[in-house]
Amino acid sequence: MSERKLKRYFSQEFKIKTVKLIIDGQRPLRAIARELEVDPSLIRNWKRQYLQDQQEAFPGKGHLKPSDQELRDLNKRIVDLEEENEILKKAISIFSKKPK
Repeated sequence: MSERKLKRYFSQEFKIKTVKLIIDGQRPLRAIARELEVDPSLIRNWKRQYLQDQQEAFPGKGHLKPSDQELRDLNKRIVDLEEENEILKKAISIFSKKPK
C-alpha cells in the first residue's frame, strides 16, 4: 500500500519569513527546505513570487491580489453598465415610436 502525502498549506506570513531567511543570507535554501521537509523548488517559487511583488505576494488560495481584484471589479462594472445602456436604448426606441 502506498503512503499518501497530505497536501500542506502555508500561510502568507510563513512564506514571507522563509523567503526573508534566504534573502538575508541567514540560512541556505537547501537547509531550510530540508528542515521544513519541502522541495527546494517550492521555496524558490516563493522567493520568485515575493521578489516580483512584495506588497501583494501570496494573496491566498482562491484570492486575487488587490490590484487584480480591482481590475476584475472594474471590468464587471463596465459589462453591467453596457448592459444597462442597451436596455435604455431599447426602451427609448419603444417609447419614441409614433402611434399609427
